[in-house]
Amino acid sequence: MIIEVLIGVLVVLALLAASSVRIIRQYERGVVLRFGRLRRDVRQPGLTAIVPAVDRLRKVNMQIITMPVPAQEGITRDNVTVRVDAVVYFNVTDPTRAVINVEDYLFAMGQVAQASLRSIIGKSDLDDLLSDREKLNQGLEVMIDSPALNWGVHIDRVEIKDVSLPEAMKRSIARQAEAERERRSRIISADGEFRASRKLSEAASVMERTPAALQLRLLETVVEVAAEKNSTLVLPFPVELLRFVDHTGEGSAGEGEAATDTSAEEGAGADLSESAEQPTPAATGPHELPEETGAGAVGRGEAPGSEAAPSPVPEQSQRHGERPETARSGPT
Repeated sequence: MIIEVLIGVLVVLALLAASSVRIIRQYERGVVLRFGRLRRDVRQPGLTAIVPAVDRLRKVNMQIITMPVPAQEGITRDNVTVRVDAVVYFNVTDPTRAVINVEDYLFAMGQVAQASLRSIIGKSDLDDLLSDREKLNQGLEVMIDSPALNWGVHIDRVEIKDVSLPEAMKRSIARQAEAERERRSRIISADGEFRASRKLSEAASVMERTPAALQLRLLETVVEVAAEKNSTLVLPFPVELLRFVDHTGEGSAGEGEAATDTSAEEGAGADLSESAEQPTPAATGPHELPEETGAGAVGRGEAPGSEAAPSPVPEQSQRHGERPETARSGPT
């Protein structure tokens, strides 16, 4: 009888010992509540014991948790409707706060992440959502991390995954990008034409100083064309003829300039000789006319009734092809 009682006591003790032993993994921490009151010491990884029916052990995962945030639809600051989803990486740094301060920190983190994502959408422009995501990720991380500090949770990283746009907005963005690429291509083409024109102008000035360079360039062009198509080129005139034409043009131009200078000098000499040969008009004295009386005209120093001789009148010099005229005087 005594033996049976001892065996029963041993069995009960073994069951109590088995129920009081707990195993905590390396990535976990244990928080003990004795009669509903928090025990200050946090149980570390390994084998630990609690008082059966008195203590309750809650294990907290200390690993980084990846939480996807469902796609949230919102209106940006420039009045564009978009759908944005994100992902949050966080871990628990204080297991005591994660158990005591919040009922379910996983659900709480999910709700805070969705609300913060909607808020960041309303504060941002569409261009920021598409191009400047690093800044938005930092702002979203700050917004989620503020309430998470009191829950013993540390936000490791927040990333915006995808931004869904309406079809009309996608077409508008495509047209804008196409117009921008067209503008850049035209600018590059115009710049190339400008640089090529400058180089061609410099090459023309060099070839003008050395005519042989133009002939060498012509021969190089002929060689390139012949090697490209494997065709035969027939020149209607030899290259030496071009050289002869150049020299002839230079000589005729020099003779024309010399003839122009000679004719100009001869014209100037003829003008000077004509001006020297023209006569100078003679000075004429006063012309005396007879006095009229009632009986007739009586000259000075002559008898009455005799005719007065005409007084001499100086001849006028011929100018510009006019015929000379002789002035006559007589009795009236």
